[in-house]
Amino acid sequence: MKGFIFSKYQPEEGKPPFQRLMDMFLELLQYTNGDAAEALQWLSQLDQQYGLTTDEYGIGDFIEDLKQQGYLQEDGQTGTISITAKTEQTIRQRSLDEIFGKLKKTKQGSHRTFKSGQGDEMNPETRPYEFGDALDAIDYTGSLKNSFINRGIEQFSMHQDDLEIHEMDFKTQTSTVLMIDISHSMILYGEDRITPAKKVAMALSELITTRYPKDTLDIVVFGNDAWQIEMKELPYLQVGPYHTNTVAGLELAMDILRRRKNQNKQIFMITDGKPTCLKIGGKYYKNSFGIDSKILNRTLNLAGQLRRLKIPVITFMIAHDPYLQRFVRNFTEVNNGKAFYSSLDGLGQYIFEDYERNKRKRMR
Repeated sequence: MKGFIFSKYQPEEGKPPFQRLMDMFLELLQYTNGDAAEALQWLSQLDQQYGLTTDEYGIGDFIEDLKQQGYLQEDGQTGTISITAKTEQTIRQRSLDEIFGKLKKTKQGSHRTFKSGQGDEMNPETRPYEFGDALDAIDYTGSLKNSFINRGIEQFSMHQDDLEIHEMDFKTQTSTVLMIDISHSMILYGEDRITPAKKVAMALSELITTRYPKDTLDIVVFGNDAWQIEMKELPYLQVGPYHTNTVAGLELAMDILRRRKNQNKQIFMITDGKPTCLKIGGKYYKNSFGIDSKILNRTLNLAGQLRRLKIPVITFMIAHDPYLQRFVRNFTEVNNGKAFYSSLDGLGQYIFEDYERNKRKRMR
């Protein structure tokens, strides 16, 4: 008879003081847009309120350790402190672990497709040898077994019909543009939408550079205008007093992808609202009330152009207004893309799952 023995739960020992404070500091940096001084000020206030430190290890000790370990740098003339490239990479890795925690790094950067043939990654399935197959794909164990079955083991000889070949999977290479809406609505209505969007962008950039280094990721932000930013700029990204010029973002993304040589191309767009702005010549045409037909038509025209270029737009709408969702459905239908109506908590998982899914097929 089987039984169970229950014992008193013994919690694991806590993290070292530096690591515990470091976790909070990295989280605060994402809300202060990379401002180290403000993040440390918030951390000090939390320490005063909740007693995060002890007499043996205080905030001052933590700051000194940050400097010694290369996470903080101090300007000798002004005395201001700022985070370093090491901290930026640590934030990206932390975002990756938080959102895609079960992933394992690999240096190969492969995305399987459903097609077999003369690809570049073996799978367990085998088939008979055909003229032109690569010799390094031979399944020697299976081939020897066939030879023994066909001709016995006393006088060993192997013929072409004994040979078995491992099937090979293609690895697709994909060029992705991630568009992030930085219009003012991303922080309105009592909800911070830009910080989760930044966190997902940092996780996706770290994922691609570590697991899929053959892929490319370009990041475009759009408000009244659109411009490209580098991965290292993500921790410092913040919204502005902007309207939403979706057309400018899509045009820039299209120009970037035209220059990419990969056949598989896609656009991920994180937004919380409808397009409300166009730039005509040197002037801005804006309308924040309702769906403006002039802005809408330009946006849908671009959706159609991207469809003809076989570039799908995967839209992640982080707002639940049915009025806005109707616009997204219309845009998605014209582009033949996809749309997800995601909560902020589930945004990263949606993007990862779709990114992985698209890598298992050829989009052209």
